[in-house]
Amino acid sequence: MTMTASILDNARMAASQPAQTPQHAANVARAKAVGKQFESMFMSQMLNHMFTGIDQENGLFGGGHAESMFRPMLNDEYAKMITNRGNGIGLADQVTRAMLAHQEV
Repeated sequence: MTMTASILDNARMAASQPAQTPQHAANVARAKAVGKQFESMFMSQMLNHMFTGIDQENGLFGGGHAESMFRPMLNDEYAKMITNRGNGIGLADQVTRAMLAHQEV
């Protein structure tokens, strides 16, 4: 196969694939952001349920009303850290793919 033939094959393959417009790229970026937000919210809820059974009176900060008020915020930050670390738990990717598939229909 000559170099000209491989260039023509690459050009044909590129022409057969749909071009990604700036609008499409923006939709993908928004879908990824929403997927990350959803995973973070899900993880926050799971962490809140996980910490409900833990004795907070003898904890690190001594429990009390202030700790019960700030615990959900701490769980939100834990959830964001889990989501943004590597691939998180993989839920964001699944949500992103589902949203993009639904848009293409």
